[in-house]
Amino acid sequence: MTISLIQMALLTMLAAVTVAIIRQRNLFGVVILAGIYSFLMASVMILIDAVDVAMTEASVGAGISTVVLLATIALTGSKEYPSVRRSLVPLFVAAVTGGALIWGTFPLPRFGVQESAIHMHVAPEYLQHSKDHKMPPNVVTAVLGDFRGYDTLGETTVIFTAGIGVMLLLRGRRRRLKENGKSAGKGTA
Repeated sequence: MTISLIQMALLTMLAAVTVAIIRQRNLFGVVILAGIYSFLMASVMILIDAVDVAMTEASVGAGISTVVLLATIALTGSKEYPSVRRSLVPLFVAAVTGGALIWGTFPLPRFGVQESAIHMHVAPEYLQHSKDHKMPPNVVTAVLGDFRGYDTLGETTVIFTAGIGVMLLLRGRRRRLKENGKSAGKGTA
């Protein structure tokens, strides 16, 4: 598999945006860079012919998430205040969690093995029926749109419900700030 010039440019930009996000101390800048990162990831997904994933990444990752995070910053403030003391507990928890996740992958079949159990169940049926139904040329789109439509609808419902929950939480905080007589943009993040 060869990597084209466009793919290399996108991967380089992804790496640069990731470094910029890590180094950024202004939360507004982090949100904007995260939106840029999502659009770049959507572009990568388009290049590998996963248009459905690209549309989801662009709409949820760059669109909805950016709006929700900007609304949150409007309520809490955009300056990150450094911690007074450093603790090794978060580093320890992250290392233990990462080690447990890596340890959990050892019993899994090797990546790409055709004889693994996941490939022997419904995948051949989906591949065969996607040709018979004259669905879109991308098998993933055919599977998500036709064969697993109810599952996709359920996932969309979960995302919609989570969005409504976040909006209600943000509205409740704004209402409390107004009742206390504080400005919405002058919180202590």
